[in-house]
Amino acid sequence: MSEKIMNEIIAWVKLIAIAFLIAFLFRQFLFTPTTVFGESMSPTFQEKDRVIISKTADIQRFDVIVFDAPDADEYYIKRVIGLPGDHIKMEDDVLYINGKAVNEPYLKERKKSPFIRFTGNFSLKELTGVSKVPKDSIFVMGDNRLHSKDSRYFGFVSIDSVIGEVKFQFFPIDDIGITK
Repeated sequence: MSEKIMNEIIAWVKLIAIAFLIAFLFRQFLFTPTTVFGESMSPTFQEKDRVIISKTADIQRFDVIVFDAPDADEYYIKRVIGLPGDHIKMEDDVLYINGKAVNEPYLKERKKSPFIRFTGNFSLKELTGVSKVPKDSIFVMGDNRLHSKDSRYFGFVSIDSVIGEVKFQFFPIDDIGITK
């Protein structure tokens, strides 16, 4: 084999290795794709939806996050409801954070029926024994409150267990776009 062909092959191998390294670093530290399993975030996300999560996002109230499940060897996708120090209460399908009623527009479709209480009444004290979200923890709930295993069942989620925030949906094709 000629030296010119050998140099060309080496150049291509280096290029491919660098591309794989960059892809690995991006996936490991910045972004990663994942698949939604279950109905707990319906109608926001459906079973088998594909999303991109940002591993560098600063988690805020009402962000949709992916985290290591505290009660299983898998991950969950839920909405952040309470941040450290928050007092949370649900009464007659109205969410109160730190004593103020909060609008939840992502539940509008689910709350159409005046005859069905979508989220049962609770306070943090009743659920967890403490009145506010502890330091380094968050309180999460699924958008499909009737069918969501969330902080109402397994308690607070450690901030350290958060993998990232859902930023972009890329499947199904009809729903491609930046998440809200």
